[in-house]
Amino acid sequence: MRIDKFLKLSGLVKRRALAREMTDIGAVRLNGRTVKPSVGTKVSDTIEIAFPARVVTAEVISVDERAMKHGEPSVRITGDRRLGRDEHPWAVTEDIERSVQNHE
Repeated sequence: MRIDKFLKLSGLVKRRALAREMTDIGAVRLNGRTVKPSVGTKVSDTIEIAFPARVVTAEVISVDERAMKHGEPSVRITGDRRLGRDEHPWAVTEDIERSVQNHE
C-alpha cells in the first residue's frame, strides 16, 4: 500500500493530501530514508514522521486495507519524541508547519 494512503488509514495523519505533502517535503522517512508518496509499505517497516513539535516513530504491523478501514490496528508506536523550540528533527520543520497550517 502506498505510504501516503497508509498514513491516512492508520490514523497517523488526518488527511491523505497532507500525508502526500509531508512525504514530498521530506517529513516522512521509511526505514531511515526519505521517500516519495508512492512508495509501498510492508509489515515490519519503520516509519518516522516529523511534525512541527515532535517526531513519531512507528512500526507497521498490518497493511490490510479492509482491516484498517474497520479499525484494526496497523501500527505500533515505538517512539514519540517532543522537540524543543530550537530543535529540528531534520531540515524540513518550517515547511511542515506551513503545510499543517494550510490543511487546518
